[in-house]
Amino acid sequence: MRESSGLAPPRRGARRSAISHKAQQFTESVIREMTRLALQHGAINLAQGFPDFSAPEGIKEAAVCAIQADVNQYAITWGAQDFRQAIAQRFRHDTGLAVDPETEVTVCCGATETMIASLLAVVDPGDEIVVFEPFYENYGPDAIICGAVPRYVELRPPDWTFDPAELSAAFTDHTRAVILNTPNNPTGKVFTRAELELIAAECRRVGAYALTDEIYQYLVYDGFRHTPLATVPGMRERTITINALSKTYSVTGWRVGYAIAPAEVTNAIRKMHDFLTVGAAAPLQAAGAAALRFPETYYRDLCETYRQRRDRMLAGLEDAGFRCYCPHGAYYIMTDISAFGFPNDVEFAHHLARDVGVAVVPGSSFYRDPARGAQQVRFSFCKKEATLDEALHRLEKLTAR
Repeated sequence: MRESSGLAPPRRGARRSAISHKAQQFTESVIREMTRLALQHGAINLAQGFPDFSAPEGIKEAAVCAIQADVNQYAITWGAQDFRQAIAQRFRHDTGLAVDPETEVTVCCGATETMIASLLAVVDPGDEIVVFEPFYENYGPDAIICGAVPRYVELRPPDWTFDPAELSAAFTDHTRAVILNTPNNPTGKVFTRAELELIAAECRRVGAYALTDEIYQYLVYDGFRHTPLATVPGMRERTITINALSKTYSVTGWRVGYAIAPAEVTNAIRKMHDFLTVGAAAPLQAAGAAALRFPETYYRDLCETYRQRRDRMLAGLEDAGFRCYCPHGAYYIMTDISAFGFPNDVEFAHHLARDVGVAVVPGSSFYRDPARGAQQVRFSFCKKEATLDEALHRLEKLTAR
């Protein structure tokens, strides 16, 4: 997330730019830019986090059946009833917390829209939001769109830990919300119960909301455990839990996400969502209801498959000369590229795509200060084994300097 560009708002009576002041403060997505670069050079795309393998047959069949049954018109704006009930049932199974699908669940167009609708529901211009960095690149533009002021808490490698004193200092009387992504993109960090309790204590101290992006909740390795922040004492009433079908069911292009929040907050989220997108695709919500009721073996097998891919990539990247920060969750690996002697991550990423045939994400796109990520790149491993093997084969061209 980049801080404000420093552009002053136009003076009254002055000639205005053709685009808004907000739009001038952030660039296009670097991740999507790297996907275009991969297509241009025929590179294997380990930049953008989408699988190149099939979605589960059960979710695809449910979508086809819904379309054939003419589930083709608007669903209820905040989500089809059966889908909201399935979300509530799954959440209770995972957390032990009961939620009312009629008043506490909102279905949106992916986790991306869910996050901005939720922020707009609780944040006013000038309010402060706390963000852990490195961070998923969307959170920066989200803050700008809301008119919020970001305050940062640094996650320090190799374990991506934070300083409790720095955390406390980031929460002020102006703090309205904290964005928490666990398991984390891009680092793979899984926040511990003790860390969550520190965050919860700060939220309670200043009366802030927590917006938790938990889209990778089922991808946790090495004995780590995903703990939803809403389960920490005192946080049920001040947490907005955000999730989606995308990563768990390998349907990133379907754009179906949801928020779980207290009724008053849900009412505000629903209003924002209504006037942003009206509603998510009706037949895909029907398919989502079926997917959320998959047996527990599905989630165990999914996690084990990704663990094996992670281990394959870690070994191959280290052999190629990368220093890897082992992720305990999600499906990304952050790496240190200093052994290769490139001046910065952007030049290295372009070299990889153009000359080696592998696309990655420059690490600087995950920091407010690009210099902090100038010797890092992120790989995704949500690909077929054959895809990963070919990518590692191409990376053998690299030579550490």
